[in-house]
Amino acid sequence: MSTMPDVQSAHDLRNVPIDRVGVKHIRYPITLKCPATGGEQHTVARVNMFVGLPHHQKGTHMSRFLEVLNEHHDRLRSDEVMDVCRVMKERLEAEEAHLEFTFPYFIHKKAPVTGSEGMLDIEVTFEATSNGKPENDRFVMGIKVPATSLCPCSKEISMYGAHNQRCEMEVHVQFQPGKFMWIEELFALVEACASAPVYAVLKRPDEKFVTEEAFDNPKFVEDIVRDLALA
Repeated sequence: MSTMPDVQSAHDLRNVPIDRVGVKHIRYPITLKCPATGGEQHTVARVNMFVGLPHHQKGTHMSRFLEVLNEHHDRLRSDEVMDVCRVMKERLEAEEAHLEFTFPYFIHKKAPVTGSEGMLDIEVTFEATSNGKPENDRFVMGIKVPATSLCPCSKEISMYGAHNQRCEMEVHVQFQPGKFMWIEELFALVEACASAPVYAVLKRPDEKFVTEEAFDNPKFVEDIVRDLALA
């Protein structure tokens, strides 16, 4: 039986490396532990998978990306993301691999006065990069958190009231090897830097509380960014 030619592994004479080549926008189920309840949260992630292509290789093996991902089809946990990235690098014989997961995550929140319960939808990103050397592995967690900002200038120049608006704060944190933090922990740090938090459910006593909280805590966008950096 004749062997089928492997064109992708052929030698390329142009000597041009490609930083990232792969597949994007794959929808895939993942499972995350929830420290607040001790249970799990199931969600669907948008996955990007890339490897670096050396200058001498014509192409990469696209099917291998999905093969690696499908090996975790039963349940892919957040603490396995770096492992998947390492396997990608080895399976595709690449010098470096990069893996991204972006997904909705729901935070349980109680209204500040009445305690009315609701769930706040935030966007979370996991990014893993591996070049085969554990000391160089890179894991980054990013979140987008909705909040309220109230303008200090508007408050200063007005006899009553102040301009306020809903804002979105985005933060990315790179972890040292062996270190981690819960999504909820990073969420709490980020949310505390706004003029006031956003809640899914508010009754009238809660509305009064958050209105006055924002008024007592005016912040420019620049204030929020600096407070985030310090936090």
